[in-house]
Amino acid sequence: MSIVQGFTTDKLEPVRAAFESNFVTGADVGASYCATVEGETVVDLWGGFADEARTRSWRKDTIVNVYSTTKTMTALTALLLADRGELDFDAPVARYWPEFAANGKRDIKVSHLMSHSAGLSGWKEKIDKDDLYDWEKATSLLAAQAPFWEPGTAPGYHAMTQGYLVGEVVRRIAGRSLGTLFREEIAKPLGADFHIGLPASQDARVADLIPPPPGAAIADTAQSELARNMATNPGVDVSETRTRSWRGAEIPAAGGTGNARSVAEIHVLLANGGAAKGKRILSEAGCRKALEPQIEGTDLVLGTPVKYGMGFGLPGKMIPVPNPNTIFWGGYGGSLAIIDMDARTTLAYAMNKMARTTTGDMRAFGLAMAMWEAMAA
Repeated sequence: MSIVQGFTTDKLEPVRAAFESNFVTGADVGASYCATVEGETVVDLWGGFADEARTRSWRKDTIVNVYSTTKTMTALTALLLADRGELDFDAPVARYWPEFAANGKRDIKVSHLMSHSAGLSGWKEKIDKDDLYDWEKATSLLAAQAPFWEPGTAPGYHAMTQGYLVGEVVRRIAGRSLGTLFREEIAKPLGADFHIGLPASQDARVADLIPPPPGAAIADTAQSELARNMATNPGVDVSETRTRSWRGAEIPAAGGTGNARSVAEIHVLLANGGAAKGKRILSEAGCRKALEPQIEGTDLVLGTPVKYGMGFGLPGKMIPVPNPNTIFWGGYGGSLAIIDMDARTTLAYAMNKMARTTTGDMRAFGLAMAMWEAMAA
């Protein structure tokens, strides 16, 4: 039996070949890849093993922690509230969360949270991993502290904090946690298998993440004080993703569990003007808010050139894509979501063998390029 299962349309068979090659070369242990065009799923592939010992096959319904690809779901949830007129991205955060105004943060806008420019890329007070499971503590500390830099003047990746910041604004507005709102208003109506807060009943389907090679973890590659703060306070321990505490918690910047199919099919909403699977959830204008440039420059945490829209990365010199109206983001280790509003296409990749990258790597981009080339042929 082939190590790769699933289907592609005839025209996109080169994508299957590219996906299979990742297993042949050892780049992947277990992974899934999915793509949609005009709301139709045209590639849905999975294969390999769900554990490092290769005792469990990666099945059609296998899911995995996708780290920061979760941020695309958090952004989508905020875009939904904005589309309904309940959230104003130009408003100060303190309008919805009065305590946030402390320590010089009165003028920080919600758009600054969405675009990693609020100056809150980490916690100033020392915290440990268990504090990530204490929503009240994690958000209260952020509300109380001063920014690391002047908000709105530079990007600096809010790797873990963005989920708590945006999530608390969502909670204050909706009266529900971000994970609950996402589940009830987006995932459940679309029948999508993505979870921000995974029920214990689903644990058996979760693949084990395999950490990056020694010396390639986030903390090992941090170059600046801000990067070290992000990577070590608290430390990023991949084995924590195998615990019930992590899986069950709502960590909206990094704790989402799903597969390529769920990521690609949810983001049909953004690619197709707010409708998916016969249901309209956002307006087209609400979707296109994600394209609005917020800030551009060298990221103070990542140390690389970035261009942030409303909750997503925007294409630039570092990230070449075929069409300008494209948004994307990826996760620690290699997962990735790309949404092309011009071609009405979504691409998603989720895997368990982690690379040293913080926000996606060449396995996913290689699959994207294979698809773009096949579509253009």
